[in-house]
Amino acid sequence: MRIRLKTKWNQQAREVSLADTVSVLAFNAWKIGMQGLLEIENQNFQTETQLQRMAIMEEIMALLVHVLDRIAYSELDATDREQLLGSFALKLADHIQDNMLDFAGQGDHRNPFINKLNARLADYAETTWDQAAQVPGFSMGLSFGHYIAASLGPRDQQWVLDYIQRSLMPEMLEPYKRVLMRLGFLPSST
Repeated sequence: MRIRLKTKWNQQAREVSLADTVSVLAFNAWKIGMQGLLEIENQNFQTETQLQRMAIMEEIMALLVHVLDRIAYSELDATDREQLLGSFALKLADHIQDNMLDFAGQGDHRNPFINKLNARLADYAETTWDQAAQVPGFSMGLSFGHYIAASLGPRDQQWVLDYIQRSLMPEMLEPYKRVLMRLGFLPSST
C-alpha cells in the first residue's frame, strides 16, 4: 500500500501540541482508510453505496484507534493516553460527520460513530495483541474481518475474511505504524 504520509510540521522549531498530533493522526488514518477501501473495491468485493463505503471506513477507523490505544498503553500515562484517544476519536468523528452529510444528509452522524467506536474498542480489548511486534493477533484480525464482512454485500461475506486478515490489515498497519513511529509512539526498529 503506497501512501504519502504527513508526519512533519512546517515550523520544526515549535513545540508540537496534542491538537497537532491528533490532526496528523486523523489525516493519515483517513488516508490509510481510503486506500484500504480502494483496495477492497479493487479486489471486486461488493461495495455499491456510499453508506456502505462509510460503514467500512468506520470499521477501519475503529481498528486504527484501537491499535493506537494498544501502543499508547505502554508509552503514555493514563491521563495522557485518555486525552490522546479522546481527541483522536473526536477528530475522526468530525471526518465521519462531514462525509456522512454528503451521503446521508443532515443529522447527527458523530454520535452513532462514537457509539460504534466504543463498542468496537470493548470488543477489540478482548482480542489478542502481539506486544513484541506491536501488531494485532489472530483474534483481532478475525474480529476486524467480521466487521468488514458485515459491511459488505452478502455475495462476499464468506470470502473477505481471509483477504482482510492476510492482506488488507497488514498493508494498512505498515504505513500507520510508520506514522506512529515518526510521532514518537513506536521506536524506529518496530
